[in-house]
Amino acid sequence: MGFNPVNLSPSTYVEQQQNTISSLNTLMISLIISATIITIVSAFLQRNNKHVFIALLVAAAFFIACILISRFGNQPINDSMMTWNTNSLPANWTILRDKWRSFHIMRTVTELIALTLITWASIKKGNIITAKAVLTK
Repeated sequence: MGFNPVNLSPSTYVEQQQNTISSLNTLMISLIISATIITIVSAFLQRNNKHVFIALLVAAAFFIACILISRFGNQPINDSMMTWNTNSLPANWTILRDKWRSFHIMRTVTELIALTLITWASIKKGNIITAKAVLTK
């Protein structure tokens, strides 16, 4: 998922990660929390449509899983990375790099599952509306 940092030099990796973290950290947190809230509200609004309601609740659960992976997986590593100096990296920096990437892949997969469920719910909801419109004509 995304680039594989294994082939980057240590200094390039640290500079890239520090720049990404400082540039996107707040934005990404805001986006995933917003997506979670919107999905929960959408589920509530679709509570009369059992299949769509359940799909949206499951999607929200996947978004919450993404938040937890970020908070307890990526974020502690991000905090550590922000203190690194390219001239004196910690001895275990490659282990942390690989752990961060594993958490990133897990987080990305959970987001993709959530978005797939939301897409399905949107199509399912659309099919019900379309079928009702056809039947009433």
